Amino acid sequence: MRNRRPRLDPAQYVGLQRYFLTFCTAGRRPRFIQHDVVHMALQQISQSALLFDIVVIAYCFMPDHVHLLIEGCSEGADAAAFVHQAKQRSGYAFAREGEGPLWQPSYYDRVLRDDEASLAVARYIFDNPVKAGLVKSPGDYAFSGSNRFTLEQILEATCWQP
Repeated sequence: MRNRRPRLDPAQYVGLQRYFLTFCTAGRRPRFIQHDVVHMALQQISQSALLFDIVVIAYCFMPDHVHLLIEGCSEGADAAAFVHQAKQRSGYAFAREGEGPLWQPSYYDRVLRDDEASLAVARYIFDNPVKAGLVKSPGDYAFSGSNRFTLEQILEATCWQP
């Protein structure tokens, strides 16, 4: 029997909350190195977000994991259901190509406090490829983006410390 990461009370995943999420690829294989795979996964994640009244504020697809900053847009927004659906849909689309499983079971999550600014968390997400030595500047990385902030706004922000 596989040990699952402990989760918060399910009520903590519903409503007008912000979350920092990390999903790791199965076996930590570098799956997100091709534009078509990243595009497919982002499309499935975005479609799942719409179903559960979630907005993806910022994202970064590293070779073997993805970071997401999401926010519930209504009292009925369901982050846990979003994660389940996003991983299921993107995993299914990936497996249809005969590539095997996309995701590890479970995920890392953190409910953000009111004093943790979305811009600072987005900066942390955008700095990941630089820290990993993949690029010299966050703006040079092709697999990150934001639906709320410009690159300039993000780069001016103070980096979040989880």
